[in-house]
Amino acid sequence: MALEEKERIIIPDEHGEENLFEVLFTFDVDETNQSYLAVVPAEQTDDEEVEVYAFRYEEKGKEDDLALFPIDTDEEWEMVEEMLHTLADEEEES
Repeated sequence: MALEEKERIIIPDEHGEENLFEVLFTFDVDETNQSYLAVVPAEQTDDEEVEVYAFRYEEKGKEDDLALFPIDTDEEWEMVEEMLHTLADEEEES
């Protein structure tokens, strides 16, 4: 059985230090024409509880170049949390 390679991205913090994250999922919202992604730190271990970070993103020019934006509204957070719960439920069923 082959392990699926997770997509990884580097996100600089407020001090300019680069941090490696694994992408949990991305999704688009057709009504608002917005795209979102959820990531976790790549250095995590499977047995520890990890913090999930979510961003709104826009692709810029090159295929792998993303502009990340913080999620500002409660409505956006609710949408992302709903997707997280849906994916967690699907993962438990498989």
